[in-house]
Amino acid sequence: MSTLAKNGNRVLFIENTGVRAPRFRDMPRIKSRIKNWFRGINGIREQAQNLYIFSPLVLPFPYLRLAKWINRHLTLSVLEKWTKVMHFTDPVVWTFLPTPLSLDIIDSLSARIIIYYCIDSFQASSEAAKKIKKSEEILLRKADLVFVTSRELYDYCSRYNNKTYIFPFAVNFQEFEKARANKDYIPQGLKDIKKPVIGYIGGVHKWIDFALVKKAAQYYPQYSFVFVGPAQTDVSSLSGIKNIYFLGQKDHREIPYFINNFDVCIIPYLLTEYTNNVYPAKLNEYHALGKPVLSTNLPEIANFNRENHNLVSVAKNPSEFIEQISLALKNNSDTLINQRISSAKKNSWSNKIEEMAKLAENAIEEKSKVAFDWQKSLSRLYRVARRKTLKLALVILSAYLLVFYTPLIWFLANPLKIVQEPQKADCIVVFAGGVGESGQPGQGYEERVQYAADLYKQGYAKNLIFSSGSTYVFAETLIMKALALSLGVPESAIILEDKASNTYENVKFSRDILHKNHWDKILLVSSMYNMRRASLVFNKIAGGIKVRYAPIPKSRFYSHQETTSGIKIIHKQISLRQIKGIFHEYLGILYYLSKGWI
Repeated sequence: MSTLAKNGNRVLFIENTGVRAPRFRDMPRIKSRIKNWFRGINGIREQAQNLYIFSPLVLPFPYLRLAKWINRHLTLSVLEKWTKVMHFTDPVVWTFLPTPLSLDIIDSLSARIIIYYCIDSFQASSEAAKKIKKSEEILLRKADLVFVTSRELYDYCSRYNNKTYIFPFAVNFQEFEKARANKDYIPQGLKDIKKPVIGYIGGVHKWIDFALVKKAAQYYPQYSFVFVGPAQTDVSSLSGIKNIYFLGQKDHREIPYFINNFDVCIIPYLLTEYTNNVYPAKLNEYHALGKPVLSTNLPEIANFNRENHNLVSVAKNPSEFIEQISLALKNNSDTLINQRISSAKKNSWSNKIEEMAKLAENAIEEKSKVAFDWQKSLSRLYRVARRKTLKLALVILSAYLLVFYTPLIWFLANPLKIVQEPQKADCIVVFAGGVGESGQPGQGYEERVQYAADLYKQGYAKNLIFSSGSTYVFAETLIMKALALSLGVPESAIILEDKASNTYENVKFSRDILHKNHWDKILLVSSMYNMRRASLVFNKIAGGIKVRYAPIPKSRFYSHQETTSGIKIIHKQISLRQIKGIFHEYLGILYYLSKGWI
């Protein structure tokens, strides 16, 4: 896409919206996406001349019907405004993702042609991504052109679309030529690593055969095995092996210089259903610098060797892999180096994109020649519009019933709750805070003060801290104190913290008071659904304080009835204000993540 932009095409690149629900290990990527969204206007930023990047914020449930509907409207509302402002009309749609959201975006655009570049077998990548099969089949039938990176993907995609063409990953040859000409430059991280270097570039993921790498490293303790790329899986099986180095993710512009300092380049992949479809992008990058390459017996490497005079050394088992490393170090003639560079030049992005562009131009020309019957097209358009309107009405009604007449939102809110039995502590800390989750001033603190007073009178602690920097007519802490006094708490037991304007500051300023009084065990009283956010902040900035989370047992604001006389009935289970309160907490957690507060 960067190359297309440099060639004078305006490109809007939409970042990956996900093929599966995220896991805990995806939190850094989610945090990065949030930061990218804030870098632009509603997620869109100008990266370079003619190149714009859209980082949409979407609900992370790509196959849940309600989430799909919400994500479609969140994404399209931004896209429609941007395309109108930029006069971005009649586009060529080029997608790498066959998700339901991708289909929704495609359906909303009046595209000249649709190109699907299938670069992976997504349904084989993980159990959670198998649901993508249905939307991918729809996209394959809808596309005007399909490009694939491997023969296995060609066999699969051509069953649905006869305009399928193989375009393996290419290389930005000019950038690698610059590195090849600068032989003396050694990037940071490699300077202190002894030669020879057996190197790998790319994501350190679960498809790497770590047992194979371990055997090779132990067999050749005099060689250095270097991995350059982000860690995407557990590599603890290789810990303690002194000649294996993980250098982490590096700037893309530095990659050619790392490869230039490798003596042998490796592709040590496991043989699985997923890797059967993989053409390793790093192959042409290795060859662009004339480096010998050693790979496991991947189908795409075998195909490459048939067309390129067996340029890649292939190992069918661990013994062969170990043997081939030393052979690759010895057999590295100028003739072989030039052959590798020539194969990479043939697979440069400039050549590949020129071929792709010709196919796209032909597809546009063919499409424009199709006879156009305006009456049939207009009738079809009205039929489609009516179906869409009816479908939209049914979706809205279903969504309304699902949200308000089922316990769905309460189920989604459960991760926010932390409820622990009260235990004796040094102090009871009560968080209030203006409008809080209810959206109305003066609501919430009464219940919290009453519950804290009950805990005090039951002997759980001898001190109370009321934390709130809110002022409506009177300072909220003064009202909390007056209420506590009326409930029988002595004034000497009460400390006021009146500066906090949010949960982060509630924790921060209360922590200072606790440290000053040498208290390290507290009972925290707040809303039941505020507890998760509070606990994340305590863990971040007040780890030495032992907290028992004791939310008010029953909140009038969050009250809801599920049964009447023991019989289930259909009734409204949640109000809009309660939904706002719950989403207030989730949005608060996302905001705190972006600020680095948790």
